[in-house]
This record gives sequence, structure tokens and C-alpha cells, in this order.
Amino acid sequence: MTERTAAAAASDALPPAIAATGITRSYGRVRAVDGVDLTVQAGEVVAFLGPNGAGKTTTIDLLLGLGQPDSGRISIFGESPRGAIARGYVSAVLQTGGLLKDLTVRETVALTASVFTRTRPVDEVLARAGIAEIADRFVAKCSGGEQQRLRFAMALLSDPGLLILDEPTTGMDVEGRRSFWSAIRADADRGRTVLFATHYLDEADEYADRIVLMSHGRIVADGTSADIKNLVAGRVVRATLPGADQVALAALPGVKDVEVHGDRVTFRTNDSDGAARHLLTRTTARDVEITSQNLESVFLALTSEGGAS
Repeated sequence: MTERTAAAAASDALPPAIAATGITRSYGRVRAVDGVDLTVQAGEVVAFLGPNGAGKTTTIDLLLGLGQPDSGRISIFGESPRGAIARGYVSAVLQTGGLLKDLTVRETVALTASVFTRTRPVDEVLARAGIAEIADRFVAKCSGGEQQRLRFAMALLSDPGLLILDEPTTGMDVEGRRSFWSAIRADADRGRTVLFATHYLDEADEYADRIVLMSHGRIVADGTSADIKNLVAGRVVRATLPGADQVALAALPGVKDVEVHGDRVTFRTNDSDGAARHLLTRTTARDVEITSQNLESVFLALTSEGGAS
């Protein structure tokens, strides 16, 4: 099949792509994963977010069978993680490693294909990853973004039902990130399940059907981008106000915090109408804007509680 993955074609008969129940993992006294429950249905594109030390990478390692949970259970399409990998149900694109610099792009993919019993054609996965035109280029001559696309092509060889991406665009420039996600989204549209961890919140906001937010080893939010944004009350008010009195603005009812940068003032408040009314009638403010919370502000609010991890 070229338009849909083999796993996607039978998705109606498959159990969830990921079913993790009560998983824990400790390193000495540090509880890296603390009772995580996570279900991802076949065909979903899920962003897995959290600050450094939140437990994301440890959780991904457990999903990939690179470690065993201290307690709890994980299944991938009804199989153990290692069993799912052996059957070609899951592949991963990690941040680094796995490339021989003295091979060409095509040779790298062909060598990887040789370890599988059945694979998609090399030319097909090169085209899907958007690197067919550099197939004869040596890996050493590829940019960081091109090498990540190469890892993506390698991951597609087994036609996996689940693709796990761990910080796949780290080090890429803006154009490289956009191009990479265009290739990922096109493949996901054919029915593949995607779970990706990223520090770029705009990627989660734009490309994920669902966002799972982790902090201190636990999942603290799970839903669509709109759902997540609604978890933190209040709105953001911005205005141009030369000589803004930061103390007076902070004392307004409902205001949580105020930032002043030059003539521009920004604050979060539970009473945006009252704040706007004050700015327009009691001050010389202009260009007043009221917006809902963005994903970054919600991320910081939900993950800063209890201190940094």
C-alpha cells in the first residue's frame, strides 16, 4: 500500500497504538515517571510536552522497550514494546546517532532495509521523506535537517503503524523545521500514528491533534490545543503606553502579572474588560489588544507549580 500504512488499513481491528497504565520508573531516589496513564488511538498525532526533567525521554524509552517500567503495563497495538518493534509496528526518529557518514543517503536506507524481512521500497521512503533529490549525497555532506529526514526515511521502511519522534527538529533552522513537518504531516495524513516530543511549542500547536503535558513525572494536562489553553484562566492584554506605571497596573483587580518593555505593556488578568476600560479611559494607552492565553503561557503555568524539575 502506498496511500495508507499497513497498520492504518486495519486500524478498526487494532487495539490502541499506545496503552500505558500506571507506569513508574525510578533512578535511585528520583521518580522519573510517576504513575503515567497514556492511551493513544491509531491515527492520532500527539505532541508530548514538558520541561527538562519532566520524564518525557524516560517515558519514550519505556514505550520503545529501551527500558522496563518498575511497575505498570505498556502495550503497543496489543504487543509488548519489544514485540511491536520486532513486528515492525513502531519506529523512532531520535535526536542523534545511527548514521554512517561515509555512506550515501540511498546506501544508508538500503543498508537499513536489509535488516528487515519486508520493507517499503527505498525510492518510496526517500520520496516520502523529501530527500529523493539528495539520494546520492554522502551523509557527511548533509545538513542537520537533511540527516533528520534521512532518519525519518529509515523509520518508514518497516511501514510502522506508530512513529515516535524525540525532539526531531533540534538544531534545524526555521525553513528546515517547516519542511520536515510538512513531510511528517503528509505521512500522518495517510493514517500513521505519530507521538512526538518537542521543545518548540509552535510545532505542537500547529501539527498535533492532541497535546499531552508532563511535569515532575506525571501527566498534568491532556487534550486539544484549545482544551489545554482553557485550563489556565484569564486573558492577555497588550497596549502601547509610554511611561506606564507598572505598580498601578499590577494593582488593578484581576491582574496577575505585568511586563513593561519600552512603551509596550503586557499583563495577564482575569478581568480583561475592566483592564481595557481602565487603559482607554484613565491612561493614554493606544493599540490595546486582548487575546486568550497562548500555549507557552499555559505551559509555564502548568509546569512551574511545585518548582522546577
